[in-house]
Amino acid sequence: MIIEPFWLDRALESFSIQEWESLCDGCGKCCLHKLEDSQSGRVTYTRVSCQLLDTSVCKCKDYLQRQSKVKDCLQVTPAMAKNGDSLPNTCAYRLIAQGVDLPEWHPLKTGDKASTVKQGKSVANRVLSEIYVHPDGLDEHVISWVKA
Repeated sequence: MIIEPFWLDRALESFSIQEWESLCDGCGKCCLHKLEDSQSGRVTYTRVSCQLLDTSVCKCKDYLQRQSKVKDCLQVTPAMAKNGDSLPNTCAYRLIAQGVDLPEWHPLKTGDKASTVKQGKSVANRVLSEIYVHPDGLDEHVISWVKA
């Protein structure tokens, strides 16, 4: 079932909780560890995910309790979406904040919650959990296929 485009021409702050949550395309990119260059401020992504991300389907294993279990879990807000620095270019929150429509593969347009994974737009099966990587070794896992 494809949903009417409630996201067009609205302020992010006006979305209900259900609407806000439905904007997430399930790509898993926000669940990746990022490194920030202290001099330039440039953010690079690693192929290392939060321990709660199910890396095969890009779903949080404990979404409701994630922030109590992971101290630096990213809670996306309208302000963050407008700033965009900590979200990838393809993030639906960031796109809507910029006045750009959702891509055709987005679950709200396809009616399929798995469309992001099926279309290869997610990190599914391309990353590894932080439980397998020493925190000091993140720089060995920098990737270029996610852009901030």
